[in-house]
Amino acid sequence: MPGRRAGYVQPVSGARFSEAELEEAVSRLTDGTRLRAAEARVAAAAPALQRVLAGALAAGGWFGESHRAELERVVSVDDPDERATAVDVLLAEETRISMMVGVAVGWALADELGPPTITNDEEES
Repeated sequence: MPGRRAGYVQPVSGARFSEAELEEAVSRLTDGTRLRAAEARVAAAAPALQRVLAGALAAGGWFGESHRAELERVVSVDDPDERATAVDVLLAEETRISMMVGVAVGWALADELGPPTITNDEEES
């Protein structure tokens, strides 16, 4: 179809995939070369995306009172080894949450942008 990239698939939030299809697609992402172009686009949009992500995390209550209480509990652990482990776990949990919210923001952004169109540069190559 003119104006769309070859192989374009409807945004994930509007499409239905089996668990196997989703798992296969996620495994393809481990190939570092597949992410380079996306990383460049995200880096260019980073300030705006950071604001959206921070707003989504705040709206979800991820960094409210409960977060502060858990942070204070973790840093007050007396044993240095236990404290280090507790900090590691807290950071890992926050990273997972942020990644999941980031994916949700990405899917929503894909829906807002709609199908990509072919530019003149892409038509010539």
